[in-house]
Amino acid sequence: MRSDKNMAVIKENWGSFDGYAIHLFTLKNNELSVRLTNFGAAIVGIDAPDKNGELSDIVLGYDNLDGYVRGKSFQGAVVGRYANRIGGAVFKLNGQEYRLTKNDGDNCLHGGSYGFNRRVWDYKCSSQKNSVTFIYCSPDGEEGFPSALFVTVKYTLTDKNKLKIKYEAFAGGDTIFNPTNHAYFNLKGKGSVLGTVLQIKALNYTPFDEFNIPTGEIESVPGTPFNFLKPKKIGAYIEKGKIGGYDHNFLLGKHGEMKKAAVAHEPESGRIMAVYTDMPALQFYTANGLSETGKHGVHFGKQEAFCLETQFTPDTPNLNPKHFPQCKLKKGKRFRSTTIYAFGVK
Repeated sequence: MRSDKNMAVIKENWGSFDGYAIHLFTLKNNELSVRLTNFGAAIVGIDAPDKNGELSDIVLGYDNLDGYVRGKSFQGAVVGRYANRIGGAVFKLNGQEYRLTKNDGDNCLHGGSYGFNRRVWDYKCSSQKNSVTFIYCSPDGEEGFPSALFVTVKYTLTDKNKLKIKYEAFAGGDTIFNPTNHAYFNLKGKGSVLGTVLQIKALNYTPFDEFNIPTGEIESVPGTPFNFLKPKKIGAYIEKGKIGGYDHNFLLGKHGEMKKAAVAHEPESGRIMAVYTDMPALQFYTANGLSETGKHGVHFGKQEAFCLETQFTPDTPNLNPKHFPQCKLKKGKRFRSTTIYAFGVK
C-alpha cells in the first residue's frame, strides 16, 4: 500500500433524532473512504477499490438517517450491551436474577428493543489520527441490564487500509458486556455472496437449539459444513442443501489475545477482507432473514451479505464458565477490546 498523506475526517449534518443532532463522518486515505454516524455508532459505508481500481460500497445500509431509524436488521451498528442472544432474556449475576427485554421470541437479542444501535452517541473527531470516537453512557437498568456503563467506540482508518475498532467500557457496578459491530459486507458491492471464498480460523463451533441458543456443547468443525479451516465458497454447503444458511458462533481461542480470525476473498472483484480480534468468538451470519430496501432504492435480500461479528459466545452468562470465556465486567474495572478489518485486493 502507498504511504498516505491525505488522511482526513469530514463531518456533515445528517438530520436529527429525538431532538439530537445526527452527523455523518467520513474517514479517508488514498484508497478507502469510510462513512460513520453517531446514530448507533454505525458504519454507513466503505468505498473500496476492486482489482481494476474501481470503487464500490462494500457495506449494506441506507441512503439516509430515516433508513437507520426504521431499519430492523442492525445495519452497520454497534450492538449491545450484549451482542447476540441471551436465552429466555434472563441471567444471574452475583446470585441475583436479571430479566431483560424480549425482542427475539423469548430471547434478548443485541441488547433488546432499544439497544446501543438505537441510541444517539456523543463523539470526538481527530483528523491527526484519522479517527472518530463515539461515547455513550448506558444507565443502570437500561433494557434490564444492571449498573451504569460508560462506553467508547473508536474507529481509526490507517494508511495501510485497516479499519480499527477499539471498544472500551467502565462499569459503575458489576454487569455484563459484549459489544460488536453488525456491518453487512458484500465484497462485490451487490448480489449474492455465496461465491465469496471464506476462511475461518476456528477448530470448534457451538451448536444451538431450536431457539438459536447454544446447547453448552462444543463441536469440532472437521467433517461438518462448519469447516472453514481451508478457504471455501460460502455457498458450498448452502447450495447443496446440507445447510440453509449460517448464523453460527465459532470459537477462536483466548480472550485478550490478538489473532487472525477470518479472511474473505471475492474472486470476481478481487477484494479481500481479513478480520483480526482479541475476542474469543466470531459469529458468522449469511443474512438469511434479510429483506429490505437499501441504498439507491435497491432491495437487498437473503444471502446478499455476510457478517463477521467478533464477540463472546451467545448466552455466555448462562453457560459453563469452565468452557467459555466470561463477559462479566466488575465494578471499577475497564473493558478493552480491538477488532480490525483489513482490506486489499489480489
